[in-house]
Amino acid sequence: MPKKPTVRHPHVLNWNDAPLVEQRESQHWGGREARLNPSMPPEDGHVGVVRVVLPPGRTYAPFHWHVHEDEIFIVLSGAGLLRYGDQVVDLRAGDCIACPRNSGQGHQIANVSSEDLVYLAIGENRPDEVCVYPDSGKVLVRALRRIGTLQDAEYFAGEPNPPKILAPKSSKSRRKRH
Repeated sequence: MPKKPTVRHPHVLNWNDAPLVEQRESQHWGGREARLNPSMPPEDGHVGVVRVVLPPGRTYAPFHWHVHEDEIFIVLSGAGLLRYGDQVVDLRAGDCIACPRNSGQGHQIANVSSEDLVYLAIGENRPDEVCVYPDSGKVLVRALRRIGTLQDAEYFAGEPNPPKILAPKSSKSRRKRH
């Protein structure tokens, strides 16, 4: 029979020991989150597992969809609503929500009950992720560390004419092959 361990393994974390961090942005946005796999940092592209505690009258994230990342939510306790594409459905403990990448269908979870909604959020953290926010017209491009709106443009709009590579320059700035 194996001995009882005296020290926990660095890849094992009980969710009751994970600190809940407040993430709020105004009256209707945010809640508390606990990262459950801190030995796998999201900035390294690892899958993330987060326990979210969402108070009544709040949503955790804007309506969005991912180009490169799958996302899964598992409702642990409480009740809420899921907005998925054009539909809104009730959520309760035990529900598992699959949000496949590049579906073009946004998703958002909200707590419209009188008690906390607690769920696990499981998703990739790819460095090449692009996330689309249909309600606001924003786009996140993780590789560029930018979030903003895009403007429609013709392919060559704003490009210098003649192109810089063809513009006359002094011979000093041009490297010569030997």
